[in-house]
Amino acid sequence: MSALRIKGLRKAYGSVQALRGLAIDVPKGVVCGLVGPNGAGKTTAFGIIGGVLKPDAGEVDLLGAGRFDPAVHAGRVTLLPQDCELNPHTAVEDLLVFYGRLQGLSRARAHKDASRCLELVDLADRRRMRIKQLSHGMRRRVAVAQAFVGDPELVLLDEPTSGLDPSQVIRLRELFQAQRGQRTLIISSHVLHELQATCDHVVMMEAGVCTLSGSIDEVTRIGQRVTIRIQGDAPLAALRAALPEVQIAEEPGTLVLIGPVGVSSTELNKVALRVLLDHEVPIEAVERGQSLEARWLDSRKQATEADEVA
Repeated sequence: MSALRIKGLRKAYGSVQALRGLAIDVPKGVVCGLVGPNGAGKTTAFGIIGGVLKPDAGEVDLLGAGRFDPAVHAGRVTLLPQDCELNPHTAVEDLLVFYGRLQGLSRARAHKDASRCLELVDLADRRRMRIKQLSHGMRRRVAVAQAFVGDPELVLLDEPTSGLDPSQVIRLRELFQAQRGQRTLIISSHVLHELQATCDHVVMMEAGVCTLSGSIDEVTRIGQRVTIRIQGDAPLAALRAALPEVQIAEEPGTLVLIGPVGVSSTELNKVALRVLLDHEVPIEAVERGQSLEARWLDSRKQATEADEVA
């Protein structure tokens, strides 16, 4: 079942087409990374999903209940904008209680939930400080906390770890991963290695359209692709004879093997390594799949080539 389904979404700002028929489908319960360069339309998509912007065309279905409607989705969908500004004069705890009350929580429940969310982001000891007294990183963590007030089913996070130190990035990664299966998170970020470590699903955008989506394992081809770093020349004829259905590419010091559906990377390793060892080829490293960064670069290249052909 889908937590978010978008079809044919379009949005223009004057002559600038921010979204050009965006179509994505995010399953329920996943932690999904939203990847794309500046100007890809990610923030516009978030704005439309969260009900802040109105699309020019297209369909949006949130949690099986149609486009965002405050009467239907209040408390079920939460959003952390990229440039979230918090009231500087309000105490941290009071701010989260206010957001909880807006969601319809009782005062007692809002206070209890504010305490819970501050624990999640390691700010329980700052609950009575005013926002203006906090560092940039602390303010960002308060903004993340507000997105988890109540019991939201779909949480949209735009650059949630921006400005945080490495230890806090790791802490938030653990927080996000712990939500898997309980609620759906969609995280927009330019830090691709962090998304790869955090998410189990990914959507890639370029110029207002989706260029690639699926589970992290599918997108990075971890089950089908093997990269082997070697010294010297590879016995290509022997490898192709042993793996006739596998694509084999060679670069200096590197072999890339991509198997068809149904052939696992484990099987590729078993056969290829045996051939290399039989031919006494020194093996330096073996890697499964591609990094999310490499896959994104491939996706951008393919999108550019498709535009040029069109």
